[in-house]
Amino acid sequence: MIDCADVRKCYRLGDRRVEALRGVDLSITEPGFYAIMGQSGSGKSTLLHLLASLDRPDSGTIRVSGRDVHALDERAATAYRRTDIGIVFQAFNLIPTMTAWENVALPGLLAGQNPATLRDQSADLLDRLGLKDRMDHRPEAMSGGEQQRVAIARALLQAPPVLFADEPTGNLDSESSARLWALLGELAGEREMTIVMVTHEPVAAAHCRKVFVLQDGQVRGTIDTEDLDASGVATRYQQLVGAA
Repeated sequence: MIDCADVRKCYRLGDRRVEALRGVDLSITEPGFYAIMGQSGSGKSTLLHLLASLDRPDSGTIRVSGRDVHALDERAATAYRRTDIGIVFQAFNLIPTMTAWENVALPGLLAGQNPATLRDQSADLLDRLGLKDRMDHRPEAMSGGEQQRVAIARALLQAPPVLFADEPTGNLDSESSARLWALLGELAGEREMTIVMVTHEPVAAAHCRKVFVLQDGQVRGTIDTEDLDASGVATRYQQLVGAA
């Protein structure tokens, strides 16, 4: 599904060279709900951007669903993002003149799919995210958390085999966050999707089947969450980063 080998990425900040990723090795071989966990500056968002082909590594290889993502040119990268993956960021990127269901249906509408079918699919996703009564509202009439859930529904519409989510519950309250984590876990199982969520929250990571712990641009280890709650994940996380 996903394989990273010795992935490295550096940036220039003025005259300073910043090593964001320092030889990341990561492998996911089965569908499911996974987390990349680390504090600010650990390199987790940089890694997600490389996995989504929004940026390119300086060296190393990245394979997602059989594609050599590290080698895609811009045209191929655009096609990859359109058909092979879904992406959810904290920025909503909703069209202000469109209703919630229209925003969710937008990728299908642009592809020429049946509007009536798309409305039904959008309604189902919005209902599962607790937004059934907001279908015909425009973004300006919704809270930040509601807009985020619309953006998440849009990313899920085409049932991509792989979904990347960068802190997707950053603008949600605890109840909405719990609903979203449960939904992502259900979708991973129902649709045999691979969902990779970047987070710094143990309570979020505890909903995933496996957690990759990133620190200083390297994978320090993994956490199997099968018998762990949020407290257990936090303890294991501290053990891994503290031992580095």
